[in-house]
Amino acid sequence: MPIKKKLPSSTRPRAVTREKCETVCMPDLASLEIIVKQLLENLGENPQRHGLQDTPRRVAKSLAFLTKGYQQDIDELLNGALFPIDYDEMVIVRDIDFFSLCEHHLLPFFGKCHVGYIPSKHVVGLSKIPRVVDAFSRRLQVQERLTVQIAHTLHTKLKPHGVGVVMEARHLCMSMRGVEKQNTVAVTSEMLGVFRTQQQTRDEFLKLIRQRGSDAN
Repeated sequence: MPIKKKLPSSTRPRAVTREKCETVCMPDLASLEIIVKQLLENLGENPQRHGLQDTPRRVAKSLAFLTKGYQQDIDELLNGALFPIDYDEMVIVRDIDFFSLCEHHLLPFFGKCHVGYIPSKHVVGLSKIPRVVDAFSRRLQVQERLTVQIAHTLHTKLKPHGVGVVMEARHLCMSMRGVEKQNTVAVTSEMLGVFRTQQQTRDEFLKLIRQRGSDAN
């Protein structure tokens, strides 16, 4: 039997246990570089050729950025940006661009997120809603779970009368491989509170996020 060579301890990718990741798991860029180099070799490439010499470092940094949502704390992100106000009509932030990585194939999916809520006693700074979307998008995800996480987080932190989230995305795992359908869009939604229990509220939200009249100007 052939004997497998062991990498020196200084070059072996470091295993990170689940316990260490429960709070904040910082990416180990050095280990990621080694793994990417091994991946290139297993694909039949030469990591030492000119065009690939810096690829392991670039990919490691790219993956760290694309998954930096794991290091983000939602309470710190909101940073106390809850403001008492006497307002009980719908607030909508629509067409939030997002990018994420499919956890099944590590290929991107991307599109638009629309968020609406009806305040109870507080409103949140408008810029904080896209930040919440980014915090959950920049992880290994499936679109269904991503939609639920955004909605439930806002519902828990804002304590509004209700929250609605709709996400529309193109998945490269469907267009580049598999069924290879380039124009397919996946739509997911999560409705909480009055968005779930009152059809009139839900219909108003869905109507407003589809209005495009002002965009033509």
